[in-house]
Amino acid sequence: MVDSPRNRKKQPDVVRQALLDCATRLALEHGLAAVSLQAVASAAGVTKGGLFHHFPNKQALVKAVFDGMMESFDREIDEELEKDNGGHGTFTRAYVRTLFADRALNSSPWSAQTMTVLADPYSKNLWHKWINDRLVRHAGTDAGTRLEIVRLAADGAWLAHVLGPDGHTGSDDAAVLKELIELTRHDN
Repeated sequence: MVDSPRNRKKQPDVVRQALLDCATRLALEHGLAAVSLQAVASAAGVTKGGLFHHFPNKQALVKAVFDGMMESFDREIDEELEKDNGGHGTFTRAYVRTLFADRALNSSPWSAQTMTVLADPYSKNLWHKWINDRLVRHAGTDAGTRLEIVRLAADGAWLAHVLGPDGHTGSDDAAVLKELIELTRHDN
């Protein structure tokens, strides 16, 4: 929450980030339907007019939230890539580890956004562009059917996690993660 409008200096970047943080938190805690402009403005401690200064409508706000989440996901992937020894399956290992780390936290904003990605054309296009760009960038190490199957299995595990009942752990995540990672090390 930012200072009250009368007491704060003009800090548009701080206000914009507070709005995005509040919108993300509302989506995470209560689903995307809870992200109303009034709810976000109230949670951030700004007027609705202040929110409109940064985001002309809910769609623009949701797009900005999703853009921020994609940037964050991209950073997480890069962090995993730095930890990897390289070679065959480098990107796929980073992708799988990032998805499973978010599952383990059980509080990822991706949970709230998964259904949006499936239904919203902007989000779906952003996701497809991101994954295609990454696959082009890592074509030397991550081409091939086996690695695609591993990524699809990780996507399926993530979706099962999102759609599963609260508190249900399902399979042994550590064992599944270990097996998926092992599959990335073979190039045949």
